Amino acid sequence: MVDLFVEFVKSLLIIFPAYAANGFPPLAKGEKPMDLKRKWFDNRRIFGDGKTFEGFGFGLFSGFVIGALEAYLYPDLNAYAMFFGVQLPLINLFIGFMIALGALCGDLAGSFLKRRFKLKRGADVPLLDQWNFIIGAVLFTFWFTEITIWMFLIMLLITPIFHRIANIIAHKIRVKKEPW
Repeated sequence: MVDLFVEFVKSLLIIFPAYAANGFPPLAKGEKPMDLKRKWFDNRRIFGDGKTFEGFGFGLFSGFVIGALEAYLYPDLNAYAMFFGVQLPLINLFIGFMIALGALCGDLAGSFLKRRFKLKRGADVPLLDQWNFIIGAVLFTFWFTEITIWMFLIMLLITPIFHRIANIIAHKIRVKKEPW
């Protein structure tokens, strides 16, 4: 039988770097758009002004720092978990980097899709805005560490809640224009 609490804890280990990578780019207040203001075949911007080189770099750095902290703590955390008969998914510097990179690429893919559907920057698209970076992080990472289907489902279930809370806070402290 699956121990959902264990799967929840294991999923947090994977998604913390993704949350940092996805959450910190607005703090960079970037000005250089990643699409260089170029347009796609549909004559709309590829990503839009909200995806900047500065934000991508800061998100990658932030996610990597959280991943590096987890990698540093991993031996002790895993030893503690093993005391209870639980093996944590491997976290090292490379995996932390891949989680962050995957999250950011997933977020870019979400922006690309929003532009194709003629949605403006900041438009609220439930689940796409919350799941794009999680799916990206998992796709970039599951090759290198254990991510069970239960962990993935837990990530998909809890992320909209965490995402909403984080965005409300970011809106209140004037980091984001919209609270979503």
